Amino acid sequence: MLKDLLYKVSLRSVYGKTDIEVKNLQTDSRKVSPGTCFIAIKGTTSDGHDFIDKAIENGALAVVCEQLPDNLVDHVTYVETDSSSFAAGVMSHYFYGEPSLKMKVVGVTGTNGKTTIATLLWKLFSAKGYKCGLVSTVQNLIGEEIIPSTHTTPDAISLNSLLRKMLDEGCSYVFMECSSHAIHQHRIAGIEFAVAIFSNITHDHLDYHKTFEEYIRVKKSWFDGLSKNSVAISNADDKRGVVMLQNTAARKVYYSLKSLSEFKGKILDNSLSGLHMLINDTDVHFRLIGEFNAYNLLAVYAAAICLGEEKNEMLTLLSRLTGAEGRFDYLLSSRKKVVGIVDYAHTPDALLNVLATIKNVRHGEEKIITVVGCGGDRDAAKRPLMAEVACQHSDKVILTSDNPRNEDPLDILKEMEAGVNVVARKKCITIADRREAIKTAVSFSEKEDIVLVAGKGHEKYQEIKGVRHDFDDKKVLREMFELMEK
Repeated sequence: MLKDLLYKVSLRSVYGKTDIEVKNLQTDSRKVSPGTCFIAIKGTTSDGHDFIDKAIENGALAVVCEQLPDNLVDHVTYVETDSSSFAAGVMSHYFYGEPSLKMKVVGVTGTNGKTTIATLLWKLFSAKGYKCGLVSTVQNLIGEEIIPSTHTTPDAISLNSLLRKMLDEGCSYVFMECSSHAIHQHRIAGIEFAVAIFSNITHDHLDYHKTFEEYIRVKKSWFDGLSKNSVAISNADDKRGVVMLQNTAARKVYYSLKSLSEFKGKILDNSLSGLHMLINDTDVHFRLIGEFNAYNLLAVYAAAICLGEEKNEMLTLLSRLTGAEGRFDYLLSSRKKVVGIVDYAHTPDALLNVLATIKNVRHGEEKIITVVGCGGDRDAAKRPLMAEVACQHSDKVILTSDNPRNEDPLDILKEMEAGVNVVARKKCITIADRREAIKTAVSFSEKEDIVLVAGKGHEKYQEIKGVRHDFDDKKVLREMFELMEK
């Protein structure tokens, strides 16, 4: 019944019956069929309120909106609320039978590390024998079944539908990325989280949030809304790590490498063979590489223990795991032993982390050759910073196209070039064609040098003018290694 779905929705007014059966929820008027409740959401590019009449024509029996139409149709129920997007989340939760209450749902937010943490948790709990769901940038999984991913976090209706399917197919745990967009747009509203994890926060998405302070506020709002039955896990070494949890009702838990925390780690060795760490005085070797992955591993371990798992078993299983696709993903050329690394790093901080890791694990003075670009229709303020970081920490830099989307790649590259100072210009060149840029980087390499291709990671496409063209950084890098050694 509609009235049951409206539980916890803030209502300004209701016109019509609420004791009516709802067969479907939709935010897209084109997908409305008889028996549907249409939820009119104001988006970034269009406003669902403009399509209320179309939704009714297609059979909507109820409309949830923030502003009532001038003319109300007699047989349609209208619900006026403060936030249609919040209503969509809460109503979806009830419409699909509250699936998040019947599984343990773990959410991960932060600028960097979301995909790795969520993926490692999925791998860890799957290795323990549980059937698990994964909602991530790379892919969605129900057990081993792959469900293609279009967003880091799906819209509220799709997400709850997916959670319901995971529940029906026997999942005990779900691990999901919670992007700042998803939090702000209430895509995760209504979901009950057993555990919420904060990794870190750095410069990103200012094209959407406008200010860094707003970006922080949005992330924090998720933790502010957690119930006392949840556990909130935060990185104590991030300068906003404590602030994130200051107003939460959830139980607070911290992890760190440098600060006091319940889950304390210490790096003993960091090389291309992996990390050697102490975790709460237990000596463990991991297959993952780099300080940033030490933090990811601590977050995963903390979550596992907070979910009631046994510490030695979790550390043993974690020691066997590899990371997420396209996150410090590396290969080796057969003859010259040139190391190729593909990483999703698309923020200045993430790029810095990857380059710092490369410096720490290289044997001597091998050159670091970095290929990097910036996406179109995204935060332009980080473009010069990305180039600056690449030039500061690489021996050779090739600026190239990423996913230009609807922008001219040359315009994006000009903005990146603004971050290259006079001294750095000697080691930096610009090649707009990404394949040619990777080929050139490999041609610059000598024995045991390191070629980093950053920005796209797991993606198997390059988006240009609304069209996705096949493009896989790792595949192209492997091809160029083979070409180099013929």
